[in-house]
Amino acid sequence: MRIALIAMSGVRAHNPVLTELGLTLPGFVERGKTIASLPSLSLLTLAALTPDRHEIDYVEVADIKQLKDLPDCDLAAFSSYTAQVKDAYQLADRYRAKGVPTVIGGLHVTCLPEEALEHCDAVVVGEGESSWPRVVEDMEKGRLGGVYSAGGVEFDFAEGPIPRYDLLDPERYNRLTVQTQRGCPWRCEFCASSILLTSRYKQKPVAKVVAEIEAIKQIWPEPFIELADDNTFVNKHHGRELAEAIGQFGLRWFTETDISVAEDSELLRLLKESGCRELLIGLESPTEEGLEGIELKRNWKRRQIEKYRRAVETIQAHGIAVNTCFVLALDGDGLGVFEAIERFVEETHPFDVQITVLTPFPGTPLYDRLLDEGRIIEPGAWEKCTLFDVNFIPKNMTVEELETSGVALAMRIYSKDATARRRQGFKDQVAAGVAAVA
Repeated sequence: MRIALIAMSGVRAHNPVLTELGLTLPGFVERGKTIASLPSLSLLTLAALTPDRHEIDYVEVADIKQLKDLPDCDLAAFSSYTAQVKDAYQLADRYRAKGVPTVIGGLHVTCLPEEALEHCDAVVVGEGESSWPRVVEDMEKGRLGGVYSAGGVEFDFAEGPIPRYDLLDPERYNRLTVQTQRGCPWRCEFCASSILLTSRYKQKPVAKVVAEIEAIKQIWPEPFIELADDNTFVNKHHGRELAEAIGQFGLRWFTETDISVAEDSELLRLLKESGCRELLIGLESPTEEGLEGIELKRNWKRRQIEKYRRAVETIQAHGIAVNTCFVLALDGDGLGVFEAIERFVEETHPFDVQITVLTPFPGTPLYDRLLDEGRIIEPGAWEKCTLFDVNFIPKNMTVEELETSGVALAMRIYSKDATARRRQGFKDQVAAGVAAVA
């Protein structure tokens, strides 16, 4: 049997103004485009779980309009982000019209399996590692169909295979991904990440992470690695062990975490020595009002806001760049948040900045709440779930104010002069850190 593993990629802003800005202001949509252009780690993992008797093709589709001929296969398996899921459905419809069975998985269809079944023969809900062997077996026996789920049983990372990195052409990527953990204890209302796949925060054994990096080095001797994690260093003990293990390879790497990493000087030292170039940290808002209640349980970020500025300076003083991430139009923020973000950036000098629009992804508590409040502008407009388009009614500003103020903020903070000031500020912080150690 020949299986086509098809990854939908290439998300761009639906709003043409934002798309055009992204071409001239690299920081504006750069992070979103980077994520969309990464290989599908989930599909590479499923490839590793597929018996050797089957032939596998890994395919990435950035624009279905340019895909004239469907990859030849006996089973088409899709993975898609919400913004591209309608494109995935179109391809699935084309395959089914040819009599080729289809299966789809990912965060979006985990939340909306019945929607996916309108276009696909089978839907994998939750962690795909647990269900994929049954999908393949049912396909072999001619009984593929319906929803496949682990039934609440958590997948054990210790039993996971090494993803099939050998299916990739490393020349197509500026980084490859390794996952070291899944989930996040903070459970933000808007988060549509792996917390929708798992009920708990769990780490992968460090030895398995090492084995995966070694597999990547077989196809790319000096890779740039991105850890495909939600919050890598919540567990500081595991984080220190992980950094030491990565350090043996002498490579460059990047990940996402929260500001508590700034409180562990030993971990920061290990991160720098291991080749960590940058940490992406979700600050969400520079205001107390904006952070109030965004988490479903602990309100942890609200209690950390007084540490924000010092945390950025401390991390960068260790020679590790920080990408501070802000979410526009949180319910607690009004029009003053745009100036507050700009002021924070100008005074703190993070190396990079990411601003995104609050996005109600299906399956999140945010989507359910806004839908109940009648604040979703166009239910089901998944193509607008890009993190840059607006598909909800903000609480303390109009849609037009959000769009125009967001664009204006982007033009200011991503200008050449503002970027140069941030980069110089970062260099000054690094120099101050070196001087303090000397």
